[in-house]
Amino acid sequence: MSQQPSTFQKSATIGNLAQLKKGESATVIGLADDDETGVVLMKTRLQELGFLPGERIHVHAEAFPGKDPMAIRIGNSIFALRRLEAAKVYVVQNDESH
Repeated sequence: MSQQPSTFQKSATIGNLAQLKKGESATVIGLADDDETGVVLMKTRLQELGFLPGERIHVHAEAFPGKDPMAIRIGNSIFALRRLEAAKVYVVQNDESH
């Protein structure tokens, strides 16, 4: 069963990576934890790429048209993620990252 992390802090917006727009930054707070085989494999792949709690991420670009996939920067690396994958990454977006 998938559970979204609860409150983080009052000055933060919690959501998933797929909700962010080009130029926005956030901090990873968790990954979806579904029991489905495909989701477990996706979670493992995301962890191996560096989508770990506490990591700062930045939406570098979005494809046109449709905004899928997204180019996400973690540290010095940029990865292309489909929005389906990005929706499995829970993030907190602080007010200063807008």
